[in-house]
Amino acid sequence: MELGNDTEISEFLLLGFSQEPEQQPLIFGLFLSMYLITVFGNLLIILAVISDAHLHTPMYFFLTNLSFVDICFTSTTIPKMLRNVQTQSKRKAISYEGCISQMYFYMLFAVLDDFLLTVMAYDRYVAICHPLHYTVIMSPRLCGLLVLLSWIISTLLSLLETLLVLRLSFCTDLEIPHFFCEIKQIVQLACDDTLLNDTIMYFTAVLLGGGPLAGILYSYSKIIFSIHGISSPQGKYKAVSICASHLSVVSLYYCSSLGVYLSSATAPHNSHSSATASVMYTVVTPMLNPFIYSLRNKDIKRALKRLIHMAVIKREIVLGLKKQP
Repeated sequence: MELGNDTEISEFLLLGFSQEPEQQPLIFGLFLSMYLITVFGNLLIILAVISDAHLHTPMYFFLTNLSFVDICFTSTTIPKMLRNVQTQSKRKAISYEGCISQMYFYMLFAVLDDFLLTVMAYDRYVAICHPLHYTVIMSPRLCGLLVLLSWIISTLLSLLETLLVLRLSFCTDLEIPHFFCEIKQIVQLACDDTLLNDTIMYFTAVLLGGGPLAGILYSYSKIIFSIHGISSPQGKYKAVSICASHLSVVSLYYCSSLGVYLSSATAPHNSHSSATASVMYTVVTPMLNPFIYSLRNKDIKRALKRLIHMAVIKREIVLGLKKQP
């Protein structure tokens, strides 16, 4: 791409949260801690499900995919931000190619999160409303197709938005008032007419926000009616406990997404508030997901205990072998 004065773009500048040197160690430590918790927490969920044959069910298949996507989602933005903070450089640059790649993968995994939560809501709907036909309806073939379809749609939508950005030329002001390459911030730096970009951007946001959310609300409306029809208190409690973790994650996801939207809509020129709100969406939500699913799920807790027990036994065996002459 070229600038208005025909010079080639080589990099953007990520301004991040604060330019104050004394705040950098605090920001670095805080985000490094959250990133490590996110990666290890979601990785433990994946390993626990894989290691326990009792968890090889559709619900946990979708959960492992969600955990994998959450790891990728945070890994798209946080490592680069940590590197910029650690270098203590005033020019927190990211290459043009790196910025476009980061923007693409950020959108890809954000959309995937949305679709996977919708698929998991459908899985809960079938489990509670059609329990006798659950294994027939939620076959391995259908589960694989639902995940594959989510990947395909997410890839195509992200690719469309990225290609529309690639056609833009940019002015001399290449400072992004954010800690990652967010598409809206990049489009605002363009010298060209961005009407097409803005139209597609908002249309996609409405489509991705309204469509999956409508599917989730429909699934839970059917679930509520089914729970009301259950006569025994034990049956109602079991049905509610099945949905509690997923409903908590959905609420956290959409509330944080709404917070990002409202912060940018009510204060469009206050980039600091938008970046702060994005932390909930990009870092805090993926970090809390493993805790929500493990603390409220006996099967996951049992699998995690077994996984840790096996790791301790293997460590003792290895140490014992090393001590032998």
